[in-house]
Amino acid sequence: MLTGVQVVFIGGDARQLEIIRQLAELDASVTIVGFDQLQNSFHGVVRSGLNDSLFETTDALILPAVGTDDQGMINAIFTSEELKLTEQQVALLPKSSCVYTGMAKPYLREICAKHQIKLVELFDRDDVAIYNSIPTAEGALMMAIQNTDITIHGSQCVVLGLGRTGFTMARSLQALGAKVKMGVRRSEHFARAFELGFEPFYIKDLAAQVANIDLLFNTIPTMIVTAQIIANIPNRAVIIDLASSPGGTDFRFAEKRGVKALLAPGLPGIVAPKTAGRIMAGILNQLIAEQVQERGNGA
Repeated sequence: MLTGVQVVFIGGDARQLEIIRQLAELDASVTIVGFDQLQNSFHGVVRSGLNDSLFETTDALILPAVGTDDQGMINAIFTSEELKLTEQQVALLPKSSCVYTGMAKPYLREICAKHQIKLVELFDRDDVAIYNSIPTAEGALMMAIQNTDITIHGSQCVVLGLGRTGFTMARSLQALGAKVKMGVRRSEHFARAFELGFEPFYIKDLAAQVANIDLLFNTIPTMIVTAQIIANIPNRAVIIDLASSPGGTDFRFAEKRGVKALLAPGLPGIVAPKTAGRIMAGILNQLIAEQVQERGNGA
């Protein structure tokens, strides 16, 4: 239980709704900002405007998946008001408090560090990333089905990166009967991909591996699907880039050559916001409880 813990939410999308509900059920004192257009009502949850007094007693400040932009603006789909987190507001937070977000831009990192406020980026955690890889893979499969005229079964697929998302993506394709090649950089990943029944190759050989593919799924957040690679890809193929924005694909060249290339970051919040919210709520419950325990122990 989180009885007596002061939690403030500022902005967000449908994922936040599940987190708000769960933390309120755990008896946290929850205040939400930027939800004035929301029809849902939460028992025991207080709605508020963005005012400085909120920050003075906050134990946990919860921001959207991308905390703020580079100017401190917060994405909030349930309000028409502009919400901005200022350095002065962060300075008001108690030193024992914590700011939670999915991923932080330099602006948020810098002001939290300057005022010695702990910042937790949930998407950096292995557990969150692995859980989120499930709706990511399902969303990518949906996009593949919508943008091709073939079945996944029997299709020639390439997945780049045997990380947390790449592993789940490749396994999901394999389960549907696709022929899956895995592009990796490290010898141990090559061995693991082979053991899992995929056809592994090294990224340096990517240009030669894409000559007859139907689908390419990239999970590597650096420019890897270059013009040279795209020049070898059949026009019928579809590229689905799952890496964080701006992705790892030369989208301009793909369009010029007539290869459909789709950037698809943040799929959990798009295709399964309730599940994505439950994932984050479970982790936040654990982290906030640990934060309160540490404070009680004088850490």
